[in-house]
Amino acid sequence: MLIALTVLAPVVTLGWHAVHGSTDHWLHLMSFVLPVALRNTLLLLLGVGVVVTLLGVGSAWLIAAYQFPTRRVLSWALLLPLAVPTYIVAFAYLDVLHPIGPVQSFIRELLGYTSPRQFRLPDLRSLPGAIFLLGFVLYPYVYLSTRVMFASQAASLLEASRILGESARSTFFRVALPMARPAIAVGVSLALLETLNDIGASEFLGIQTLTVSVYTTWVTRNDLAGAAQIALAMLTLVAVLILIERYGRRRQRYSGNQRTRTLQPRVLRGPAALLAVFLGWLPIVVGFVAPALYLLNETIKHFHQVGAVSAQLLASGINTVKIALVAMVVTVACGLVAAWAARAIRSSNRGTPAKVFARISTIGYAVPGTVLAIGMLTPIMLLDGVAARVAGWFGNTDPGLLLLGSSGVLVCAYMIRFLAIPVGGIEAGLSRIPPSMEQAARLLGETPGGALRRIHLPLLRPAIAAAALLVFVDTMKELPATLLLRPVNFETLATWLYAEAARGTYEEGAVAALAIVIAGLIPVVLLARAQFKTER
Repeated sequence: MLIALTVLAPVVTLGWHAVHGSTDHWLHLMSFVLPVALRNTLLLLLGVGVVVTLLGVGSAWLIAAYQFPTRRVLSWALLLPLAVPTYIVAFAYLDVLHPIGPVQSFIRELLGYTSPRQFRLPDLRSLPGAIFLLGFVLYPYVYLSTRVMFASQAASLLEASRILGESARSTFFRVALPMARPAIAVGVSLALLETLNDIGASEFLGIQTLTVSVYTTWVTRNDLAGAAQIALAMLTLVAVLILIERYGRRRQRYSGNQRTRTLQPRVLRGPAALLAVFLGWLPIVVGFVAPALYLLNETIKHFHQVGAVSAQLLASGINTVKIALVAMVVTVACGLVAAWAARAIRSSNRGTPAKVFARISTIGYAVPGTVLAIGMLTPIMLLDGVAARVAGWFGNTDPGLLLLGSSGVLVCAYMIRFLAIPVGGIEAGLSRIPPSMEQAARLLGETPGGALRRIHLPLLRPAIAAAALLVFVDTMKELPATLLLRPVNFETLATWLYAEAARGTYEEGAVAALAIVIAGLIPVVLLARAQFKTER
């Protein structure tokens, strides 16, 4: 219950700020800020949703339904863009596609032009540019969930469609695609939540979204109530998107038989195989290979010029690892408590409250980092006030702001934001452990805590390790909450990269970006290995 209340407190506080804030500034917000920000946000979500659906579903069907050269490598390589945060891709492509950058200079040289005034590509700093980049980075969310659904579909259903006279194209759109809709909805929802949480890529590309408006309203205009009201509008938008999707499939039911014969890939040869290879590798090249090669090249160039990493960047890397490790331990521990309480109390016929608390503890993943940061201010200040009163009771001087502006607040924000990862992973691990093992331990005199320590924890080791790794990497990549809640003079790799990009010093920022990408590769590789094991 305490964990669930901790997660819920920022959301409740946000509503309180929005309701009790002054409405004098709303004329300005409604006239100059919200219309542009809301329009850009809706268009960005719509565009990214279309791109990730096309790329994710198309890639999943290509891998599941066809056999062609490099298919085995592609099946896991299509996950690689997950290792690159959106703001790093924007950071890389802004330099690569600059009017005097390598790509446009090479094209002008081929065409015989000598000046950007004679020929230049469309500006990447635009809404279409943001949709393009975010779509090619976030499509793996759709690919991962949809590919599993396609691979597990019964081949007999698709064959029955063909026997009844449907073409291969019609079978895909009328049978395979509708059956995969729940998986597609989950993947698109995750991609849109990541898009809504993004602040670095949108700001780099000059797009005024609701997230950027929250940040500028709070930090630049020093208007907390206005930022809270915009943030509440963002949460409303998230809720509306989820409700629309669920309402759209409220009467649809899905079922499957695990014993049926699954879909067998059709072998492609000749031009069809070459086309499949091109289509399969295109998202990987755009979403991972090109930005990773750019970062590697800039890092090597930086070392040739400077010879070493600056002390400030090294300190930022150390800060990142420290805060990520602490956040990982706290988040996984809280996730274990929430998941275990739901399991243990449910087995004693009092599980409804515990199950509700476990579900509440996972809502933080749907709250953008900027929204979460605003919602945490008042609870943290209240705790600081309590600490001051307690110190006064013992005759001590006022300790000041102990929590606000400390690394502890940052750890709490990471815990709230990413608690859904360990709760979901550990619940899935617990579901695979037969209740009979726990019952046998209790019959032999073991306490519930003892059964958790001696039976469940050893069996949950893979699930806990996977959740810990994902939390660690997501913490390293998190930018919005870190920007707003970090202590004074405290830099992480993400905030260092953000500052370097804002100053235009791309070489120094490339080192930090490459470190984040390398760290992000670890869970992607493990995820691919787990996928291969599942298939075998």
